[in-house]
Amino acid sequence: MSLQIELQNLYKFGMLLIKQAKIVDGRGSKPFLGDILINGSKISAIGKNFVKKKTDEVIDGLGLIVAPGFIDVTNDSDHYLSLFTNPAQKDLVAQGVTTVIGGQCGASLAPLIYGSLASLEQWSDTERINVDWISVSELKRVLGRVNPGVNFETLVGYSTVRRDIVGGPEIRDLTEPEIQIFLKILDKAMREGALGLSTGLGFLDSKFVPYSEIKKIVSFVAKHDGVYTTHLRNEKEELVRSVEEALMMSRDTGAKTVISHLRSFRGYEKQFEEALNLIDKSLVDSNIYFSTNPFTETIFPIYTYLPYWAQSEFVEVMIENIKDAEKRKLIIQELKKMNLEEMIVADARGQEVLIGKSLVELSMTRQKDIALVVLELMESTKMKARLMSKSLNSDVIISLLNHPRSLIGTNSASMPLRKNGGSLKMDRATSTFTKYIELLSTQGIPIESIVKKITSLPAQIFGLKERGTIKEGYFADLTLLKNGKVSGVIYNGKLNLLDN
Repeated sequence: MSLQIELQNLYKFGMLLIKQAKIVDGRGSKPFLGDILINGSKISAIGKNFVKKKTDEVIDGLGLIVAPGFIDVTNDSDHYLSLFTNPAQKDLVAQGVTTVIGGQCGASLAPLIYGSLASLEQWSDTERINVDWISVSELKRVLGRVNPGVNFETLVGYSTVRRDIVGGPEIRDLTEPEIQIFLKILDKAMREGALGLSTGLGFLDSKFVPYSEIKKIVSFVAKHDGVYTTHLRNEKEELVRSVEEALMMSRDTGAKTVISHLRSFRGYEKQFEEALNLIDKSLVDSNIYFSTNPFTETIFPIYTYLPYWAQSEFVEVMIENIKDAEKRKLIIQELKKMNLEEMIVADARGQEVLIGKSLVELSMTRQKDIALVVLELMESTKMKARLMSKSLNSDVIISLLNHPRSLIGTNSASMPLRKNGGSLKMDRATSTFTKYIELLSTQGIPIESIVKKITSLPAQIFGLKERGTIKEGYFADLTLLKNGKVSGVIYNGKLNLLDN
């Protein structure tokens, strides 16, 4: 009987036995042969030669490695709303992922004050779903009905809460009474299960938020043993200063701090090397980590390609800037300094036919300068487009994946197959974890060390109870590997099957 047929047969039983598999428990211990008995959503027992009961079904573990389900620490399935539109989350399940951490880069599905998902608009068309939740606990109940194929955990998005308090994307400092309101909202969210706080300091609505304001909020997170994750203010020219800010926040507040998707952009290798050296030197006196993945792809909102002076928290202002004759000339000059030739349209609201096309292709088709094509795309989509390019330095991938403070995250969403809409699907969305395992295995890294970084380590950092380790009484989140490939996934004792 094949593994797939066995898994399908097992689904109807409450008790499941994986027999004589190589177990990698997630804690860094040496692999060992053993049996795993699952009863309901939990691991009931781990041992050898369990007696086969009459009603039990058995997965023959011959040739299998059984590891804890993988944890995606930087996930965007909430940003793209694919938790609702594509609840099976097959792109993640196929990589062995059983738990994702959303609410990244300052934007989260909850908590909300007015029921608005405005902070997610740069990623998705928020009109596609009806929001019938406000709090984190209410969101969890809604997702319980949706029944996604992975466990979903969330941070509180700084921008999401801040926009509601301020009343929109207006950039100004919070008053002291407003900070107290923020802390009350955050306190309730964390009591309802939010893991901490995230900021997206590289985005317009947070770029100019002062350090002192964020520090007050993060100090509260630290006191409640939460995690602070941050998309840096600047990942290129000012990368070193941005990393210094994250390190200072960790030291000043004591918060567990995760730099979201630390990456080395081509042309800025010197800044990256200096920033990474700062992190290495701080390992003793700061509780800081960073997330990464094995690919060189990046994807950014199209407005970020405007010069800083032409960007605004209001779309209408940015459109006016690109229409103004004098400003338009200056913007075109700046665009021509960029590597536009290697960029591909990853998302284009209302212009979905363009998705997957390169800017070079569009330039040739329209017989227009490539910079003008970008301006047309900005205007026609009202800045609701995203561009993808392979702009990262590949030379540092292995060292980042194997760094003692690195965590692994897709920095992407599991999207449905694109028909008349949706976004371009990237490699990191479909194979971050399998590629990570492949690359580190070829470097001779022991499988137990490889697995620990994507299971018990993130579970410990983010405070995920009874997950990330194969242990009696823990949730039965398991990934089955055969010949280096994911052959099956079990989460919360349920079989999340893959197509062979």
